Amino acid sequence: MFHIIVNPLGGKGKSLKALDEVVAILEKHRKPYIVHKTEHPAHATEITKQISDTQDCDILMLGGDGSYNEVLNGIENFDNVTLGFVPCGTGNDFVNASKHPKTVKKAMEVILKGNREYIDFIQLSDRRCLNVLGAGMDVDVLLKYAEMKPFHGKVKYYASLFYTLAHTKWHKLRLTIDSGEPMDKSVFMIGIGNGRSIGGGMPICPNAKVDDGKLSIVVVNEMKKSLIPFRLPSFLTGKHVKKPWTEEFEGSSVKIEVLDDSKFEADGEVFASDLIDCHIINNTLKVFR
Repeated sequence: MFHIIVNPLGGKGKSLKALDEVVAILEKHRKPYIVHKTEHPAHATEITKQISDTQDCDILMLGGDGSYNEVLNGIENFDNVTLGFVPCGTGNDFVNASKHPKTVKKAMEVILKGNREYIDFIQLSDRRCLNVLGAGMDVDVLLKYAEMKPFHGKVKYYASLFYTLAHTKWHKLRLTIDSGEPMDKSVFMIGIGNGRSIGGGMPICPNAKVDDGKLSIVVVNEMKKSLIPFRLPSFLTGKHVKKPWTEEFEGSSVKIEVLDDSKFEADGEVFASDLIDCHIINNTLKVFR
């Protein structure tokens, strides 16, 4: 049984258009399905909790990174569940990293072939993250994004980004990777990646892989503020990890202690925490791929 989870208000009509296409394809192939339309934030998490205890629970997620995150956080029994990505969100950063198809038709071709593989996710103390966990400038941009009314989509994101760059502040954090020594940092931003990109294509963790059992940890340290505009192009191409002001690590876990008022974001959802302890979870989450 295919369970379709969709936000009917998502993507300015894209999600409902995608739903019509998915339903037509399933009916053509005589595949049974149930449509679950979300009605409020985190409703996808509630729906997934209700259905993930049933055997052979194949969930088709129509949306983007935020929708995928909600579904991931609702899985109660990973043995029962296989996820199918049908991208119709704004950024679609995770499907770019996982190399899933970007069109509904091709996504459904992958799903109907029935090939199932494991991919990783990041486990935090009280939530899961599929794509990137961020702190610093990343969060500042999202907070500004929530305030900006005149723009939409990627234009809105980059408008928020440029505003944040013009009002840059440093963030004080303490990192411990695996069993290593704690490192106190004053950072521009940090990306803990299972996926590669944020904001619809900015590759903050360009060397991350979604199925290698490792976290890609990118620390962009404090730098001269006047140089930030000149260094921005390197962030858009992923070349920032080769610069002297950036450190790149790999690990299976990382602990981050907040030494100021910094917040975090997981797949675009901002939250506050004084201490987070995140681990990569391998060979647990099944997807059509």
